[in-house]
Amino acid sequence: MTKSPSLPTSLAKGVETIRQVVKTLPSLPGVYRMINGRGEVIYVGKAKDLKKRVVSYTFGLKLPHRLQRMVSETISLEIVTTHTETEALLLESNLIKKLQPPYNILLKDDKSFPYILITQDHAYPRIDKHRGPYQQKGKYFGPFASVVAVEETMILLQKVFLLRNCSDRFFEKRSRPCLQYHIKRCSAPCVHKISQKDYTALVKEATAFLNGKTTTIQTYLADKMNEASVSLAYEEAAHYRDRLRLLTKIQAHQRINVAKIRDADVIAAVCEGGQTCVQIFFFRQGRNFGTASFFLAHTDGASLEGQISAFLTQFYQERSPAPVVLLSHKPTELPLIRKALQEQFGSRTSWEVPKTGTKRELVEHALTNAQGALSRKFAETATFEALLDQMAKTFQLSKRPERIEVYDNSHLQGSHPYGVMVVATPQGFEKKSYRKFMIRSPVPPQGGDDYAMIREVFHRRFAHAGEKDWILPDLVLVDGGAGQLNVALKVIQELDVDGITVVGIAKGPARNAGREKFFQAGRDSFTLPDNDPLLHFLQRLRDEAHRFAIGTHRTKRAKVLVHSRLDDIPGIGPARKKALLHHFGSARGVKAASLQDLQGISGINKFVAKKIYAYFHEK
Repeated sequence: MTKSPSLPTSLAKGVETIRQVVKTLPSLPGVYRMINGRGEVIYVGKAKDLKKRVVSYTFGLKLPHRLQRMVSETISLEIVTTHTETEALLLESNLIKKLQPPYNILLKDDKSFPYILITQDHAYPRIDKHRGPYQQKGKYFGPFASVVAVEETMILLQKVFLLRNCSDRFFEKRSRPCLQYHIKRCSAPCVHKISQKDYTALVKEATAFLNGKTTTIQTYLADKMNEASVSLAYEEAAHYRDRLRLLTKIQAHQRINVAKIRDADVIAAVCEGGQTCVQIFFFRQGRNFGTASFFLAHTDGASLEGQISAFLTQFYQERSPAPVVLLSHKPTELPLIRKALQEQFGSRTSWEVPKTGTKRELVEHALTNAQGALSRKFAETATFEALLDQMAKTFQLSKRPERIEVYDNSHLQGSHPYGVMVVATPQGFEKKSYRKFMIRSPVPPQGGDDYAMIREVFHRRFAHAGEKDWILPDLVLVDGGAGQLNVALKVIQELDVDGITVVGIAKGPARNAGREKFFQAGRDSFTLPDNDPLLHFLQRLRDEAHRFAIGTHRTKRAKVLVHSRLDDIPGIGPARKKALLHHFGSARGVKAASLQDLQGISGINKFVAKKIYAYFHEK
């Protein structure tokens, strides 16, 4: 009899931990979370029968290598029972999206897709692009694959249907038409260039078009054009002719010649070289709303059918699937997914894996696009890795950097100072790791103290060395020269942080890009050739930090600009503030007002008027 090999110590401990938990597990549906020694959730799973599912992790060396590693790291489990398996599936997908466990298949670049919104909370509805949950009353059309696709469609829709896109606040303040009217993208309802009845008709036409009733709208516009022409109203006829041409242009741009396909999501997956790409096409009202590519993470050992299953549960977690979903492969848990999504969204979806015909051609087209996206990613990855290797050589690193942090500061003559950190990895910019540092120490006006700002930012960042969400970088890039470099190095030394290379990047004379100087401890400053790909890559890293810093600073400044001195007066809420500003024009006008003038404003009684007057005059 052959003796079974003994388990490695860590794997044996993990198996024993799971065996102890199994003893108390019920045979009920639910979700389990595996937790490592740092208290981090490393895997989230769901089961129809928790006891049967979790016991499968006690098979030791019979497990795939990926699961052996996971069990070896597990020191405890958290269990949540649910009423049904579908409820467990929904909870699992929520937890995976929230926790991003390293052993789950992850939809890393998930994002909210843009929609076109026609509002319904105003006498003159507006057209706008929208992301996120449906919080505003209105009709939503989409999803579109990109903001560019939405903006292009909106511009054409504005030209055809002349709907406003301005905010309600802007609309209320107009006394004459804005530029949109003059370039023939709006009918200027704000100044009554069109009646409410006629504007409502335009809204109905736009809604009908977005609902796919294009033939009806075309016939209507053609009839109106002919009527105007017969009545010798040639200018009006030309107006309808132009709208008809634009409508035809939109249809030509978006229509697909696929029989019986009106609203559908087409999803295809390709796996190659350990990387999986999922391609999705959005078809709505018989028109192509664009395509998007997704790359899955942590797919080791998982079948393509299992990966698609994981993709569907995460992708459709917050967005309803189309009435028809065409798939390249059948997901491993399709009946459960179908049931869970029907319960979640209250609508039925037909899930198909077509083998022949027009629908199969659509899937094949999506597969071709997925393969192309995967090939491009491999090429980009190879180029990126080559740049990282060159970076390691240029900056004398012991290995290719896995994490690069870039720092920049922004302020306006010392006001609203911010420092920022952006992060780059071999997978690209890691935006979830970006950080903002509002400078707490006083910054002098007329230029500020860049050294003090760097000192504060580096103290606050590297004080977190070794913490879970503050992984140490291999390379730090600082916007600045020798002075900024020395300040950064001194802080890192004071905090006793080792193994980090710091490089300063200073622009050349007249701050010309392309003539940057690089500063590194123990070396003379040096430059790179103008056509060096590494120089362009480093410029891109620095520019991303600069973009983030400027954006952060502008956001803060904008908040300050909308803040009024009236906000600092106790008892003055939005309604009273609005009434005061509408009457006096500004906080300065309120300050100059007499007590009697203040009492004459609607909503301002004697007590409040005295409080306002005292705030400005009794200091």
